[in-house]
Amino acid sequence: MGKYNLTEKKDKIAAYRSLVRAELVDELYEKILKIFVVDKKYRDPDYSAKKMAEELNTNTRYISAVVNIRFQQNYSSVVNEYRVKDAQHLLTDKRYMDKTMEEISAMVGFSNRQSFYAAFYKNIGVTPRTYRMEFLAKEKETAKG
Repeated sequence: MGKYNLTEKKDKIAAYRSLVRAELVDELYEKILKIFVVDKKYRDPDYSAKKMAEELNTNTRYISAVVNIRFQQNYSSVVNEYRVKDAQHLLTDKRYMDKTMEEISAMVGFSNRQSFYAAFYKNIGVTPRTYRMEFLAKEKETAKG
């Protein structure tokens, strides 16, 4: 797995997870989902767990705990997952076919091409360029058939 320098993270149990009340986990989870799904704040490359905590009047440990409990990932992995899903849509949308990988990367919130390619490859298993080319090839086949 040498490509894009991806390393598997070791599972570790954070002690503070058990300190968060179930009701608070539910409440914060709903608010975090709104921020990701409705507001699409992940598109801002500077939107951090700290900014989210400030916006939700809580602290980063609670944000981190909720993200770990509900998404089984860390904050940046969840953000990258949403960015990659967004990028998948943009890469296959006819309205954005003239956009370069760098432009798509910036549109979904990555601050550089390298992190975009690494996250995309980690989540999807191919590069963004390959993903688009495979989509276009399938579409061409469908149009023929």
